Formats: sequence, C-alpha cells, structure tokens
Amino acid sequence: MNLANTYPIFGPEILCPHCRQTIPALTLTDTYLCPRHGAFEADPKTGELIHLQSGRHWRLWDGKWYRQHTHPDGIRFEIHEALDRLYSEGYRATKVIIARRYRELVSAYLDKTGTKQPKSDLTLPKLYGLPVDFSPETGVDPCWEVINFDLEKEPGAPKRYPYFRMFD
Repeated sequence: MNLANTYPIFGPEILCPHCRQTIPALTLTDTYLCPRHGAFEADPKTGELIHLQSGRHWRLWDGKWYRQHTHPDGIRFEIHEALDRLYSEGYRATKVIIARRYRELVSAYLDKTGTKQPKSDLTLPKLYGLPVDFSPETGVDPCWEVINFDLEKEPGAPKRYPYFRMFD
C-alpha cells in the first residue's frame, strides 16, 4: 500500500488556517484535526479546505491559507485588519486591489464618488478612503483565483516618527 494515498490531498500535516499551528491528517480520511479549532476536511475536487464547524472554505496559495468569503463583512474585515497591520509597520496604503470574483459581493459597500485614476478618465470607487480596483480577469494571474486582495503601499522605507533626544 502506498503511504501517500492514505493522507488527504495536502499531505500528512498542514498549518491550521486559524492558529497556524501544525495539525496532523487523519489517515484514510480527507480530514485534518486541530486540537483548538476542530476538524477540517480537504476536498480533492475543489482543492479547498473546509472547517466542518463553521462551513468556512479555505484555499492554499504559496504556502498560505486564504479564506474564501461568501459575505461582504468577511472580506471588509480582512481588508481592515491588513490596513491596521500595514499602518503599525509604518506604511500607508495607497490603493486596494480586490479579487474580481468579489466585485458583486462588495460593490454595495464601495463609495461611488471615487477617485480619478492617474492618466485616465476612469474613476475608482473607494473603501476606507482608499481607491479600489479589481484584479485582472481570471487566467491572467492564477493567484487571483485564491487570494482575496492586495494593498498597494507607499514605496520606500516605512514612515517612522523621528526620535529626538531631549538632553545631550
């Protein structure tokens, strides 16, 4: 018996999409079991990982799990968290690029007054005060079939507040 055939499609262990701890596969099943978050089932047909308790779907790209959203609040919350992380690292986002598959899902939440795109008459809608664009059509770059969004940021080093020595 080939041992590789006894594990789910992602192999003998994966990182839990929630806590990022290594979790084992249950042999002869399509299931991974996290002691903190419960069971995840691997679907060999779609290549998705499904959290059995919540029904949330995840897909893998470049070694990282990306949740596949079905509700606009989920992706809006994820974008907001990423903006906070970027800001805490000293960067400022200049644009949000959202996967085209979410266009209908988020369109009601976008500020339609928009921002003029440089060197174009195209007006981009806004989210959290930032211009929003959508990814290229499916097939141009396969990562957009999995990842949810990307943030463009100011080029260069992070903007940090200068440290002044008061007493020399």
